[in-house]
Amino acid sequence: MSHDIAIVLPAFGPSDRALLGLAGAARTLVAANGGRVSVVVVGPTADAASQTIAPYVDRVLMLSHPLLADYQPERFLAVIADACKAIEAGTVLLGGDTYSQELTPRLAHRLGGVAASDAIALNIADGSVEVRRAVYGGKAEAVFRLRAKPAVVWIRARGFAPPAPLDQPATPEVVVVDPPSAAPTRIVERSTEATGAVRLEDAARIVAGGRGIGGAEPFNLLRQLAQAIGAQLAATRAPCDAGWVPASWQVGQTGKKVAPELYLAIGLSGSSQHLLGISDAKVIAAINTDPEAPIFKHSQFGLVEDFRKAVPLLCEKLTALR
Repeated sequence: MSHDIAIVLPAFGPSDRALLGLAGAARTLVAANGGRVSVVVVGPTADAASQTIAPYVDRVLMLSHPLLADYQPERFLAVIADACKAIEAGTVLLGGDTYSQELTPRLAHRLGGVAASDAIALNIADGSVEVRRAVYGGKAEAVFRLRAKPAVVWIRARGFAPPAPLDQPATPEVVVVDPPSAAPTRIVERSTEATGAVRLEDAARIVAGGRGIGGAEPFNLLRQLAQAIGAQLAATRAPCDAGWVPASWQVGQTGKKVAPELYLAIGLSGSSQHLLGISDAKVIAAINTDPEAPIFKHSQFGLVEDFRKAVPLLCEKLTALR
């Protein structure tokens, strides 16, 4: 029995790597069970996201309306739910971005299905979707069988391999929708936080600091290293909770899940909660004064040294090489 898949993209600054990971997860499921892959895109960058993912899926729907130019959960939920009902998909996949994490459980409720989060692997057995995810702070993995339909799941999209392009790629279809004009929530204030040129989730290289950094000022030293290698700055939960750095820098179980080519961990011990957020990193390198720090067990490269001595030398050598 075929199993149709719908991918939902609340498109605000789409990441090519995440989009292709979503397509890869969906195509793997339909390859084993049959069916079609449809994509529902909504938001100000819908056109760019549609063009990126179109070669890998069977159908692309771009939901269009002036009221959808700005993110408003109730409006987005209304039009996305209608589109998913029309597709009649057995599974709805979303990425791990902030918008998708907010929409997933609410969308499942509106569709009469069941939600799951942070999937690292998917399978279909006996007509039900099986979701593999980390539990106990990343110390173990568990498989959950979602018996209700549709299964609405946000996945670690960057952890899934992209698929091969289809012989007949989809042509994006523009669908003019009619979202609710009056949303039940009202925006009373907006604040803008300065960020790097690349979103943390999309960064190829990341320099992260932990509690061992000792305060806000030493992060300026890490910033110099990040600039030397073209990396984004990140942190564990402790520096964020202490107010040393913005909360948006947090990586880990309760923060962002990242998958860089290089993750340079400085002054952080490597708790299981933090490791859960970097499990998809290709190479992990660590600098710590404690040779027994757990982070070294998960690192390809490690240096037992005070970062205040090591980082300036690294910056000097890297600047010279550049």
